[in-house]
Amino acid sequence: MERPAWAPRSIDITVPSVSRMYDYYLGGSHNFEVDREAARKAMEFMPGLPKIMQANRAFMRRAVRYAVGEGISQFLDIGSGIPTFGNVHEVAQEADPASRVMYVDHDPVAVAHSQAVLEGDDNAGILAADLRKPREILDSPQVHRLIDLNRPVALLLVAILHFVEDADDPYAAVAELREALAPGSMLVLTHASYEGIPLPPERAGGAVDVYRNIRNPLIMRSRDEIARFFEGYDMVEPGLVSPPRWRPDTAPEDEDPYAFSGFAGVGRKA
Repeated sequence: MERPAWAPRSIDITVPSVSRMYDYYLGGSHNFEVDREAARKAMEFMPGLPKIMQANRAFMRRAVRYAVGEGISQFLDIGSGIPTFGNVHEVAQEADPASRVMYVDHDPVAVAHSQAVLEGDDNAGILAADLRKPREILDSPQVHRLIDLNRPVALLLVAILHFVEDADDPYAAVAELREALAPGSMLVLTHASYEGIPLPPERAGGAVDVYRNIRNPLIMRSRDEIARFFEGYDMVEPGLVSPPRWRPDTAPEDEDPYAFSGFAGVGRKA
């Protein structure tokens, strides 16, 4: 397989990556045939996966605009993936040109492509780090260059926590990040769940098995389990809901049924 110029030499392009599969679902071009093959296999069980990802992205953009409207101009996006059109820095800086955005991801392709996209933007940056090691993120000089943790920050954990297994204690990681944030900060979160998927769980489980087989287990948590991530935050109306139902721009009834899979919410730290 020929290695494209944007792919770092350090990555194995014969192994699927969840961030490149996500890029494929969103219609991006920074993925390989091995990623597309895994994504198509998952779509055999759950054909609406692209609609689910699009609903996640649409929620993220609405939540970013909401945060800016509430006076927040700093964004920490962990598990940011490969930048596509309408990413956080574009939405935030369109609403407030002074907005600062720090992306964090551990996928080398996501980091390399983010560096290329963000070149020349002094108010946005990318850090190679892992959500499971929050202290490395919080202590990073790159983060401190852009983000003042003494002022409110919008912490984005969009479509990332369902890739953190219980053995890695995602609740502790989210709590450690929360404790580092100033009062008035926000948590913007989406998470996969069997709830809302317009398929029997057994069939949806086939797609989950595809992720397990590529050694990136997809952890489908219940609504109550997802709500636990918001401990220490006051939920913003309308609470923890399916992505199209969070402050929609258009009638949710017009959305594809798959868009209602999983949950999305925003919390504010008192």
